[in-house]
Amino acid sequence: MAGPPRVVSLAPSATAILDAAGLASRIVGTTVHSPLERPTVGGWLNPDFERIAALDPDVLCTCDDLQAEIADEARARGFDVCHVEPATLDEVFETFPVICAVAGDERAGTTLAEDCRDHIDRVAAAVGDRPRPTVYCEEWADPPMAAGNWVPDVVRAAGGSYPFLDAGERSREITAETVAAADPDFVVLHPCGKGERGDPEAFETRQWDVDAAVHAVDDSLLNQPSPALLGGVDRLARCFFPTVDLPAPWSPPETESDGAI
Repeated sequence: MAGPPRVVSLAPSATAILDAAGLASRIVGTTVHSPLERPTVGGWLNPDFERIAALDPDVLCTCDDLQAEIADEARARGFDVCHVEPATLDEVFETFPVICAVAGDERAGTTLAEDCRDHIDRVAAAVGDRPRPTVYCEEWADPPMAAGNWVPDVVRAAGGSYPFLDAGERSREITAETVAAADPDFVVLHPCGKGERGDPEAFETRQWDVDAAVHAVDDSLLNQPSPALLGGVDRLARCFFPTVDLPAPWSPPETESDGAI
């Protein structure tokens, strides 16, 4: 192979991981959902394989079981594919060196994961002796769905308690009665694909028997299995503990990898 690997990232999470690890210049194509200025190859669930082939990638990155069929089709077309399906926060961190390895720099991913874990430890130390507020996180509004996967881990890393699902369980529909019975102190709205457009006023109009502070959070901070979740930990910790002296918000570690192509 002449030069660093050429990566087409079909998963926004993989794009974010490589960017945070200092390997963004190895990405030669992304979906339309990427903030990077790269040639686009379609959407997350409907990539254009002819456009992908024209970019001559060494590897495609996909993520989540929703992209499993895309990964299979890509392999059938002769592409090398790096596919991951993390379900917990630890598993998200474990994907960092895997994804960075196919971009040619596994150590950058290991460094990134270690830095993320260190930051979570610092947040835990800052909030560790505080009472844990009960938190309800809603990934979708119609029907209401309690967030699963790594979201329970993120809430607990931020100092909260999440009684609705265990980490690693898929998000699932939930009733007003179940939420009310848990008596949450905070409601966090992060509807998938809506950015920051969670609607606290719409939640209030449901007239659920819930006396809680309602916050809308950019969905990528809780829904994307990437370093964006560190932003979710920081955002939630500041909601839960506004008077606590928390660590500065996380930012990617400096890296010597330039990844130039």
